[in-house]
Amino acid sequence: MTAAELQRQRPLTGWHVLAIFVGGFSIIIAVNLALAFNAVRTFPGKETESSYIASQNFDTDRAAQEALGWMVETNLTATALRLAVQDAGEAVVRPEIIAATLGRATTVADDMTPAFAWDGHAWVAPVTAGAGNWNLRIEMRAADGTLFRRRISLRVTP
Repeated sequence: MTAAELQRQRPLTGWHVLAIFVGGFSIIIAVNLALAFNAVRTFPGKETESSYIASQNFDTDRAAQEALGWMVETNLTATALRLAVQDAGEAVVRPEIIAATLGRATTVADDMTPAFAWDGHAWVAPVTAGAGNWNLRIEMRAADGTLFRRRISLRVTP
């Protein structure tokens, strides 16, 4: 049977067009709802309680951190995290680690708190990190009491 013969047997009516229209938009709406639900479900949360309050001290805090002249070098493998800090004169610095969180950029499900130990040149922590992108959010204190905060992007390759 040809298409012309089928057309003569069942004409395309307004109800057919409505069904096609509603069905197509139903698929679009269902996909959008599924994507929105998954985006909200995997959102890691807010970075700070109030961005306005955090912004009030941003320039002062940044200037104090830059005055330290620290260079932070990190290395993440599947089993270890190494954090080395040097001052402007390239001398090894041993800051006090106040807080550290290693986690994925997109979810808090894999977040861990590394247990750092000083090896004489750097802070080293055993970790279990799968392949992919990771963030190290660290807060350290200098000998003079200056707080040093960074979010460092890391990558583990398989």
